[in-house]
Amino acid sequence: MNGDWVLVALIVIGLVGRSPIITTAACVLLIVKLVHLQRFLPSIERRGLELGLLFLTLAVLVPFASGRVQVKDVTNMFSSWIGWVALIGGTIAAYLNGKGLDLLKADPQMIVGLVIGSIAGIVFLRGVPVGPLMAAGITVVILKAIHLFLGK
Repeated sequence: MNGDWVLVALIVIGLVGRSPIITTAACVLLIVKLVHLQRFLPSIERRGLELGLLFLTLAVLVPFASGRVQVKDVTNMFSSWIGWVALIGGTIAAYLNGKGLDLLKADPQMIVGLVIGSIAGIVFLRGVPVGPLMAAGITVVILKAIHLFLGK
C-alpha cells in the first residue's frame, strides 16, 4: 500500500509541476497495481528502459528518415567546430552512460536517489527524463570529484 501512496504523490507532484510524463507514468503504474496486473511490473521494469530508449532513438532519427538531414549535412558536421563538439559530447554521454550502468550494477539502491533527483529536475527545473544511466554517470563524475577533492 505504501507504493500506492508514493504513486499518488507522484501524480500530484507531476500535476503541480506540470510534468505530464511523470503524471502519466505514475497513473499507468497505479492502474496496473489497482487492476491486479502486478505480474507485469518486472517486465515493465526490465524492458521499459529499452522501449523508452527505442522511442527516443526513433524520434532523434526521424530527420534522417524524412530527408530533412542529408548526407551533405553529415559531412558538413565534420567541417565545423560545433559539429566536432557535438561528436565529442555524444561520445562523452555514451561513456558516462556506461559508467552509470556499472554504478547501478554495483550499487542498485542508488536508483532511489537518482529517481527522486530526476523527478526534482523534471518538476523544478523543467528537465526531461532520459533515464537513470546518465544520472548515474554524472553521479560517478561527482563522486570521483569529491573523492579527489577530499583525498579519499
